[in-house]
Amino acid sequence: MPYERLMRARKKAVGSKETLKAVERGQAKIVFVAKNAERRVTEPVVRACQARGTPVEEVASMRELGRACGISVNCASAAVIED
Repeated sequence: MPYERLMRARKKAVGSKETLKAVERGQAKIVFVAKNAERRVTEPVVRACQARGTPVEEVASMRELGRACGISVNCASAAVIED
């Protein structure tokens, strides 16, 4: 399951704004992006990851990504900051 690293992470960024900040600061080790999220929300995150060389993994749905982050709402993107 691709979410295992995210679920085990001691520190993570949840949501596109927080994920984008983590990538721009060079803190994100890996970024997860939901396939069913709106592109206007996830595209800035993906572009920042490409510019910084941060790995990006697409996951099936926003609902599953939210659950993996331990929140009860959908989540478009998230990042592992500290394993």
